Amino acid sequence: MGQDSTPPLDIPLKLSGTFGEFRPTHFHAGLDIKTQGKEGFEVRAIKAGSLKRINVSISGYGKCLYIQHADGTTSVYAHLQKFAPKIEAYIKKYQYKKESFTIQRALKLNELTLEEGEVIGVSGNTGGSEGPHLHFEIRETKSANPLNPLQLGFDIKDSIRPVIQGLYLYSIFRDKASKKTALVLDKKNDSTYVADIQSLGGTFGLGVRLFDRQDLSYNRNGIYKAELAVNGSTRFSYSFDRIDFSDGKKINALIDYVTYREERIRVQKLFRNIGVDYSFLPKEAPNGYMVFEEGHSYQIQLMVEDYAHNKTYVSFYVEGAPHELPSPPTPNPNEVSPLKDYLFTHAPYEIYLPKDTFYAPVQLDIRSANDTLYVKEIKQAQRKGFTLEVKVPEGLDSLQLQQLCLAKIDPRAEENENPLQYVWTNKKDSILKTTSAYTGTYIITKDSLAPSIEPLNFTPEQWMSNYTHLKLSIDDDFSGIQEYRATINDQWIRMEYESKDKTLIYDFDDIDFKEAKLDFRLEVKDNVGNVEVYETSLFRKPL
Repeated sequence: MGQDSTPPLDIPLKLSGTFGEFRPTHFHAGLDIKTQGKEGFEVRAIKAGSLKRINVSISGYGKCLYIQHADGTTSVYAHLQKFAPKIEAYIKKYQYKKESFTIQRALKLNELTLEEGEVIGVSGNTGGSEGPHLHFEIRETKSANPLNPLQLGFDIKDSIRPVIQGLYLYSIFRDKASKKTALVLDKKNDSTYVADIQSLGGTFGLGVRLFDRQDLSYNRNGIYKAELAVNGSTRFSYSFDRIDFSDGKKINALIDYVTYREERIRVQKLFRNIGVDYSFLPKEAPNGYMVFEEGHSYQIQLMVEDYAHNKTYVSFYVEGAPHELPSPPTPNPNEVSPLKDYLFTHAPYEIYLPKDTFYAPVQLDIRSANDTLYVKEIKQAQRKGFTLEVKVPEGLDSLQLQQLCLAKIDPRAEENENPLQYVWTNKKDSILKTTSAYTGTYIITKDSLAPSIEPLNFTPEQWMSNYTHLKLSIDDDFSGIQEYRATINDQWIRMEYESKDKTLIYDFDDIDFKEAKLDFRLEVKDNVGNVEVYETSLFRKPL
């Protein structure tokens, strides 16, 4: 990629998230660029190109643009507050055609072109964003794989070395790692940590807690590169130049998942005891195992580096010691193997575990009582969800059946909180089904309350001539909002939904109504099908 791109923002670039950074469910695919805690900064195309895709969503990337460039890359700009006028006019036409605020629109090559540095939108906080910022990505157009945006050469001041928070040893037998043993680190200087000589025998792996930051930002970000060497020979190494989105599905195999669940801290493993590969760490790469034999000495060195080439080192020595192999575990007939499919019946529930639900064999404890299913939480990482089906009682009328759903009990709920969390439920005949279940306690429940609708900037029968927009609040107490539809004088209107503050907003400039009387109707449906309708007449002087 070229080094002469225009930065996407005119303000100094400060990062709250870096490429490849470990997140709870994925490796971060771009840069999170801070916007001074507020919205409204102009966002610019980094290079000339053709607008490839426009997405508008209430989750995920929110309002997002994809621009295809002549050099074989595509740039991505997410969580925008709004688009530039010509893009806004383009997508609004399709929103009205589809009668939907949320929309994905793919454009033909050169259907809408943009110049380098052209303003394409305004920074915001839409979608799954947890605060105002610009999420920026650069992808290889052909494969759609994310590339490290720092390759573009943006001016991001960084003279700070990565920080090592903790180093841990794991004894490994039959690819199973023991609980961690913390090493006491002594910081010798700005770049080097050391630990005492260890006396060890057998096979071990290393884990590390760490973070990086840049000069102008206090956020704790991820590193660019890690390399583990034993007596000068590389045993484990990766760098985040590019990733594949499929890597994120396996992120829990590259952390100490037990520690993450129990202590809520993320220890990155520098070994692979689980047989999965990553685009940045293929199967043929060294697995990170360190074998220490009696009578031999070993120098262990870990190097971590950020993209600006600031490096931090950890060094210690191991004296090989005698060791005895532990006895092989006693076979357990109830063990669930990741190599097989399983179907468990615990009336009225049925649980289907497809192959590869787990990374390794697990002891799965399943029980049921009345409407409750208990799938005991396990400490091992779950690779993917399983299918959960339940046959509902006979004799229910259509409304009772509609309101039934599955919920999961949250054991960490506060005393004043509802411990039940709605689980997306598909209904067919007398079967409730979810396909993305994880271990925990499930219950059959019902959602009988319709969503709520509350006007925010008007009252019924009000004149709105001096108002630029119409604003309401919508909410649902359990299953959540599935869809909404608003009309004025029986014509669909585009109402923008912001899930974080639960507001719907309509811009009066969208449609030039010729009548002064505006019959407004809003219908809101939750995820089990409960519907609430709000109707009123408003008045506005025609333009």
